[in-house]
Amino acid sequence: MSASRMHERYQQEVRPWLRKEMGYANDMAVPRLKKIVVNMGLGEAKDNVKILDAGAAELGAITGQKAVITRARKSVANFKLRKNMPIGCAVTLRGERMYEFFDRLVNIVFPRVRDFKGLSSKAFDGRGNYTLGLRDQLVFPEVDYARVDRVRGMNITLVTTARTDEEARALLKQLGMPLKD
Repeated sequence: MSASRMHERYQQEVRPWLRKEMGYANDMAVPRLKKIVVNMGLGEAKDNVKILDAGAAELGAITGQKAVITRARKSVANFKLRKNMPIGCAVTLRGERMYEFFDRLVNIVFPRVRDFKGLSSKAFDGRGNYTLGLRDQLVFPEVDYARVDRVRGMNITLVTTARTDEEARALLKQLGMPLKD
């Protein structure tokens, strides 16, 4: 499998720029994307299992990888939730699939989001990871509009090897993430 466009850009442009700007001793110290986790919470799946199947199929189409069903870790009486009930689905992307997804996210999906003015710079977790939420899955061109029964949101977490938020912000900005300052 050949290297994706975004991975080549990281290798040729971003890594040398970050190494020079941030003063890293070698290429292995330069922050990089480690994995991307796409999570879709389907709380209403406790009543109807078909919702879970549809959500997992859509997530699989979006990411190009089969979604794993996530289950409740503990019972919560107020939500009528029992331990081990299926409540969502998630996909962890690594390697070339991760770079392909990131490329599509930045260049295709974000321009399709309605009233998009950039992503918040405050969504970093303090350890160099960035989490964003999308309100509907229809911004992905892989989702067939006619087959969607209801709009579902999702969380996308970009996990980096950066030690600080500033390093991660510089990495994501250089990769083309539309972050607001």
